[in-house]
Amino acid sequence: MLARLHGFTLLGIEAIPLTIECDISGGLPGIHTVGLPDAAVRESAERIRSALRHTGCDLPARRITISLAPADLRKQGSALDLPIALGIVVAAGQAPPGRLRELLVAGELGLDGSVRPVRGVLTAALLARRMALKEIVVPHANAAEAVAVAGGGVLGVRSLGEAIAILRGDCPPAAVPPAPAAPSGVVPDLADVRGQAHARRALEVAAAGGHHLLMIGPPGCGKSMLARRLPGILPPLLPEEAIEVSSIHSAAGLLPSGRLLERRPLRAPHHTISGIGLVGGGRGPRPGEITLAHHGVLFLDELPEFGRGTLDVLRQPMEQGEVFITRENRTLRMPARAMFVAAMNPCVCGRWGSEDRPCGCTPAMVARYRERVSGPLLDRFDLQVGLPAVPAREMRKGSPGEPSRQVAARVEAARRRQQERFGGPAGMSATAAATNAAMGPDPLRRHADPGEAGRRLLETAMTRLGLSARSHDAVLRVARTIADLEDREAVAAEHIAEAIQYRNLDRFAGSGGDARDPRGLTPQRGGV
Repeated sequence: MLARLHGFTLLGIEAIPLTIECDISGGLPGIHTVGLPDAAVRESAERIRSALRHTGCDLPARRITISLAPADLRKQGSALDLPIALGIVVAAGQAPPGRLRELLVAGELGLDGSVRPVRGVLTAALLARRMALKEIVVPHANAAEAVAVAGGGVLGVRSLGEAIAILRGDCPPAAVPPAPAAPSGVVPDLADVRGQAHARRALEVAAAGGHHLLMIGPPGCGKSMLARRLPGILPPLLPEEAIEVSSIHSAAGLLPSGRLLERRPLRAPHHTISGIGLVGGGRGPRPGEITLAHHGVLFLDELPEFGRGTLDVLRQPMEQGEVFITRENRTLRMPARAMFVAAMNPCVCGRWGSEDRPCGCTPAMVARYRERVSGPLLDRFDLQVGLPAVPAREMRKGSPGEPSRQVAARVEAARRRQQERFGGPAGMSATAAATNAAMGPDPLRRHADPGEAGRRLLETAMTRLGLSARSHDAVLRVARTIADLEDREAVAAEHIAEAIQYRNLDRFAGSGGDARDPRGLTPQRGGV
């Protein structure tokens, strides 16, 4: 007898539908799997054999052939254990085949017949909805995340025996309630930051427009402190963003207790990470840190300590908001629409330009330190700000800064104006978020025209500072965000002037210095 049912395999962050066929015929007893199975799928035969025995089902002493289609796609993971076992049970005539055609099944089997959780159940539930399947059978530990997007029709099972009972109609499983929202936890507050008014303002502008931000300053001046408070001033995820981000984390096995994420993610990889760990890939392609930070923040602390080749793979994602990975005969697209926030010291010892403690680095040492990060990558940061050391007097007596909730209210209002402006498909690409940072040339001309005075100021800045075409557009995008924070319909010259202040490296290079000279990384004193 031939049994046929639906399963899935993960390819990157996408759930690929599979047709699983089980045939029992004459020949030497054994389970033979075809269709490019990986080692985990091939080894499922032993898990299935033991699980069926402990469940009380007889494994036929005949040849069992398992076909996984499409045959030219490599299948990976242990989520195929449960569907293969159910296919064998139906093919052996121990359960009726009728209901099998309406199910998408996933789960890993223990030797005792228990069903263990697997990655990507949320994406599998989205796949079942697209395929118009009535029900999905998944491990009970994963059922809540499937309910979050599929609603009804989710059958959570704890054992192979429960799954077989569903096919036989012996005992319908209990309904799976949706999991409560993930606890918000404690978010660091901007009120903890003393001083650094210029950097706090840059952080607010970056959050309001989704801009990439580079902070340059000596150790202990508050760069990491500011970056880790950025998620606290970002607006919560929109419903469609929450599903997209949660499906990515589900595919990576990082979704907490099956609950949809509500807060924008913050990823802060160590500088020893590889290029594959950063952008994704590998033998069985997995999402990298920039995809896990989608719709959130990717924080790269101690930027020059990352490998230069590792950093340069960020150039395309920073501009396009997506990553393409080619493996065998397929190209995977992984979203990477994140805010890139980086922090670095001005030199090896971190005291270059300090008035209190002299720097012990030679110009050659500082130049080598600076050259660890390529110019084209630095140019992609819309905001480049210098942070001075915080005086001891301000640490002792300085008043608390503005709390995050007040800044977040302004950021959310500015984001709302951008959503209204870019609400339709015109002017924005299909993968772009509705932020000023994602504006292309046409919407930039329509929505960020600075007027005659602003154009003259920008032309002067391009001449004197030697701004690139990319920097020119970055200034306009940042100026548009500053105008949104002030609830201004038009971009004015003062918005252009403030946006130029955030091009710290360009301003030094254009003032007569060499762009490779380490003094271009000297922290900037004073406010806006």
